Amino acid sequence: MATKLAKFLEENKINELRLQAVSNKLERLSQEDRTFLAEVARKKSLAGRKNAASVAVEKKKLHSGRPVTQRLIDDASQGKTVSGAAKTRLLRAVNHVLEQRKKPAVAIRDLF
Repeated sequence: MATKLAKFLEENKINELRLQAVSNKLERLSQEDRTFLAEVARKKSLAGRKNAASVAVEKKKLHSGRPVTQRLIDDASQGKTVSGAAKTRLLRAVNHVLEQRKKPAVAIRDLF
């Protein structure tokens, strides 16, 4: 029995290798992300070991740095348990491919 994701990928003719390539591009850490992480590390090191937890650092939404893998696609297609973050990465990759094909984006409920 195929899952919603497997059916969706087959119906829209989305190749798994394409998903991996798109996700690799989307999730890669940008220069801004690296600069931000370096700044946070610098502030914590200046604060010392004991006070590192109390250093006030602004929250910022970063790229995950973890692209979709073949194993993730296989697990999701077979209906195995997949974490929420992995589902979101997969959704971003699928929506990017659909956007390139000028098709409307889908919600996570449509895939899982």
